[in-house]
Order: sequence, then structure tokens, then C-alpha cells
Amino acid sequence: MGKKVASGWTKKRAAGVVFAALAFFMVTVSVYGANKPLPEGISFEGDIHDGEVSFLTDVTYPGFDGEAVHEQVIFDEVHSMIEEAEDFILVDMFLFNDEYERVAEYPRVSGELVEALVGKKEAEPHMEIVVITDPINTFYGSYFPESLAALEDAGIRLVLTDLSELRDSNPVYSGVWRTGMQWFGNKEDGGWLPNPFSPDSPDGTVRSYMKLLNFKANHRKVIVTEQQGLVTSANPHDASGYHSNIAFTVTGGILEDLIESEKAVAVMSGAEENWFDGFQVSEDARQSEGAETRVQLVTEGKIREGILEEIALAGEGDTVYLGAFYLSDRLVVEALLDAAGRSADVRVILDANKDAFGREKNGVPNRPVAHELIMESDWGVEVKWYNTQGEQFHTKLVMIERGDESVVIGGSSNFTKRNLGDLNLETNLKVMGASDSEVMKDVRAYFDLMWMNEEAQFTVGYEEFADDSLLNRWLYRFQEWSGLSTF
Repeated sequence: MGKKVASGWTKKRAAGVVFAALAFFMVTVSVYGANKPLPEGISFEGDIHDGEVSFLTDVTYPGFDGEAVHEQVIFDEVHSMIEEAEDFILVDMFLFNDEYERVAEYPRVSGELVEALVGKKEAEPHMEIVVITDPINTFYGSYFPESLAALEDAGIRLVLTDLSELRDSNPVYSGVWRTGMQWFGNKEDGGWLPNPFSPDSPDGTVRSYMKLLNFKANHRKVIVTEQQGLVTSANPHDASGYHSNIAFTVTGGILEDLIESEKAVAVMSGAEENWFDGFQVSEDARQSEGAETRVQLVTEGKIREGILEEIALAGEGDTVYLGAFYLSDRLVVEALLDAAGRSADVRVILDANKDAFGREKNGVPNRPVAHELIMESDWGVEVKWYNTQGEQFHTKLVMIERGDESVVIGGSSNFTKRNLGDLNLETNLKVMGASDSEVMKDVRAYFDLMWMNEEAQFTVGYEEFADDSLLNRWLYRFQEWSGLSTF
């Protein structure tokens, strides 16, 4: 009898030891995954270059007759860049597909971009074209869409970003995934689970859903040719075609930094370095004499550093403007409150987080963050909501005016821990110059247009979507801290 009891205890103890060891291993993997060294060339801060910078906007707003007005120019510029390119085209875009809930019709943004790239390659076969994108466009390996296949068939080099090389933004889950799930790979002939992005796209596999829950992305939106670069908040995604967005076009030495930054992502994902040997900026594009502005490339965590550094300098008589699809990063929120405490004029325009491609959202994180900004500053921070009508205010832009000098930082990065904390891949530009320079006047006019509402009802007051829900406040704080969120 004693032997049986001892034997049973030994088995239980052995099982406990195995479980404890496995748990310890998963925790170790989680901690390492969230803090591991970044791949070479990621989280980049380039030199400050003289260069010509132009500011572009896509704007959707309700007209006086109640119908939505769409003023979209960013992808017109992208197409012009493709048409005018002579030596190479380098594209890095996050959402690059026509998948969405078929509840409305949208512009063929993705299809037209594919056609433009394929047409360029067919017309000029010598031209090197590299397209980098996120594996979300294949639903993480469940299928290979016709649009991406068309690029490869035309001889365009396609790079699907290897997200496993990045730090884990949802470490509790990713530790489990890296330990026991990532080894199973995937198959491109579809699965049996409904596609979460579109009802008429191929079904997904269980493994794709498991990979999705890592909540990580190559979120960049960049195009570079030998003549010009463009950094934007806009995706070539049909259902995003009416979103409000911003973009900068640039020339000068910063083009070489953009190429090197994109090369780092491609090589990290398995591309050959020699693909980029012929990517040389033209002499005309290098010329920057007489430029009104200085510009610097910042990616990933260096974006946050730049934002915090500039807001920290804002005080009485200065103005901080911020326009954002998502605002939740604790350091940025605290920086805005501190600036208001120093008597800077702080104006924030946010998306109300109520719409997502035909689906209703709960207002997190922007509504509880707006409540915090208002209450903690005793209304010293002014907040308005962009007046969306089913589309999104997808802008990611901050401007700091300090007398005769201004700084603008904008691009792909939302103001969240995932976007600013060396987790997602992001690309922004930091533009510096006189407040009366052309680009600074254009950015200021953009914010004034939305804030003043003199030409249309671009924004509504804070009270329109005010949310003092304690539950939502704790929900956003927990999601931001843990990574268990999509923002």
C-alpha cells in the first residue's frame, strides 16, 4: 500500500515539476520576446538633411448638403511618382488589398496601384521594383492573393515581412505561440474558418488565427524612387480609400536614408542585399541648396523620442497640435499634460473610434484618453473629434510651433505603445523649419481648417463623444500595458 501511495505521489510530483519547468520556459520566452535585440537597421534616426518637403492631405467631410465630400490626392501623387520613375521604385505598404465587409463601395486603391506597378514593369523591364508588405495581406499564410501574384508574375520583387524577427507586443500570448505553435508553419490553399476581413476572400486556417493574435505588423507606408520619396499615413486598401490621411513628399539626402531603412526590413525578411545595389538617388534629387526646411527620418522607437523631445520644449506662447487615429501611449499623454501645465496651447483632434470598415467600435482608446486629458488638465488641453461619417480620421501628425520656428512629425505611426515602442515597424519624418515656410504654413492651415470649421463641419466638440466610463478607462490602460489589443 505504501509503495502505491509513494508511486502516485512521485507521478504527481513529476508532473508538477514538468508543468513548472514548461511554465518557466514560456515566461522566459515571453520576457525575451518582448525585449530581444532589434534587427540591424530597425529603430533608426537618420541625419538631419536640407531638403524640399511638401505636405499632402486626403480629407473627407460632410458637405453643406449632408453628402460626404472626398478630396483625395495622396495616391494621385504615388501614381505620378511611379509614372515618372526612371531607375527604380521601392514600395513598403501595410494594408495592400481589396478585402473588407461588402457593405459599401470604395475606390479601387489597391487594384489601381498593382496595375500601375505591373504596367511600369512591363513598359520598362529594366526597372528594378521592390514591394515590401505585411503578411496580413495573405491572412498570415492562408492564401496568396491574386494581386500579389500579379506583382511577382510581372517580375517585381515581393517581400513579405518576417514579423517573427520583431519584438513581441503581446508577450503573454506570444510566449505560448513561440514555444508551441510557430513550428507548424501554414499552407496557402486556405482553411475552413471564416475570413475575418472579407466574406468573399478564402477561408483561413487555425494557424493563421493563432499568428494573428500576436498583434504585430509592418505598419510602414513609404514609396521611394531615384527622384522623390513619400511617407504617409494612408494605406492602399480599398475600404480605407475615403479615410482622412496625411503625407509628405521629400527630396535631398534623406532619400538615401529611406532606402537604407527599407533595405533593412527586406534583408531581415530574407531578401538579398544586392537587390538594392542599383538604387541610386539622382543628382537632381540630391540638390538641396535653398531648401526652406530640414528633414530627418525617424522609425519605430526613435519616433517617440523625437515627439517627447519636441513637446518637452513647448511652454507659454507655444502651440502643440496633434491629430491622431489612436492616442494611448502613456508617455505622450503625460507629455501633452505637462505642456499644458507649462501654459502651452495644446489642441488635440482625434478619431472617435466608432467605425472600422462597417463595424461599430467602443471608443477605446481615444475616448477615455480624451477624458483624461480634459480632466487632468482642468480643460487646459482642448480636444475635438473629427466628424467622421463611417470613414476614419486616420491622420498621425504632431506640430509644435515655437515662435519663429516649428517642428512637424508625421507618417505611419499612431501614438500608441505598439507603434512607438520598438514593436511595430513604422516610418515618420521629422520636419524642421521657419514657421512661415511653405510646408509649415500648409500644416498649420490643415489644423486650422479642421479646428475652426469655417468651411465645413470638420470637427465636433469634446462633449459629442465624451466618455467618463471607469470601465473603459481601465480597459484601455490594461490593453495598452499588456499588449492584449489591436491598437
